[in-house]
Amino acid sequence: MRKKDSPLFLAFVYVVVIFFVVIAIYPILQVFSISLRPQATLLSNSLAIIPENATWDNYIELLTERPFLTWVWNSFFVTLVVVLTGVTLASTAGYAFSRYRFPGRKAGLLSLLVTQMFPATMLLLPLYIMMAKLNLINNFIGLIIIYTSTALPFCVWQMKGYYDTIPVSLEEAARIDGLGRFGAFYRIILPLAAPALVITALFSFMAAWTEYVVAAQVLYYEDMFTLPIGLKMFQSNMSTEWGLYSAGALLVSIPAVVLFLLLSRWLVSGLTLGSVKG
Repeated sequence: MRKKDSPLFLAFVYVVVIFFVVIAIYPILQVFSISLRPQATLLSNSLAIIPENATWDNYIELLTERPFLTWVWNSFFVTLVVVLTGVTLASTAGYAFSRYRFPGRKAGLLSLLVTQMFPATMLLLPLYIMMAKLNLINNFIGLIIIYTSTALPFCVWQMKGYYDTIPVSLEEAARIDGLGRFGAFYRIILPLAAPALVITALFSFMAAWTEYVVAAQVLYYEDMFTLPIGLKMFQSNMSTEWGLYSAGALLVSIPAVVLFLLLSRWLVSGLTLGSVKG
């Protein structure tokens, strides 16, 4: 049995953990502080979390006088379509690569892996040319296609690896009980693959919700901007509206945090569901 750790060692561990937690959280608190500052004290060097004369004016202006809600809707629409498309394609393609042996299977897996070796910025020019030829510039469809196609290789590999851990005997038992192949996939495999589906959904969500570079090249009109491009409008060569920028950055992060908290239990769950009759 392991000996009980000494109080001095535990105190040291706690101090180190608290130190790194403060380093991680304090910048976020400072962004919150800046978002509450009136324009006159915006550049204050104070380290206080709640500034003097704190006000919600930046949030009010952002939500009522700027097209922030339009940007939210645009980002939500694009992200929702990307997540649904990515999860659907990755779950089915990953299953095919895991369960079937067909000509070109290894080449297909290798090609998916190779695409992950190139940075996204390297693909920006050919993607832009392709979207321009398809007349999909300044169009949500073009943006959705790019986001889905760039996130899909990782998601397919993720799902394929998870399907490999699920015994084929579960499907065989379901087939004996009268389910077809699709029924076995839908009723048996997908519930067991819930943790992988959640990871795929989160990856697709983050790939679309916070992406700036591609969106800045594809979308031109302000009423079609997504959140990252919209927030960039608060920056200019002459000045930056730091209060609005900070308020917007915090509001943008809320959906990602909430989604992670809601789905976190699936991230640590394993193959604990029983699917074979006893």
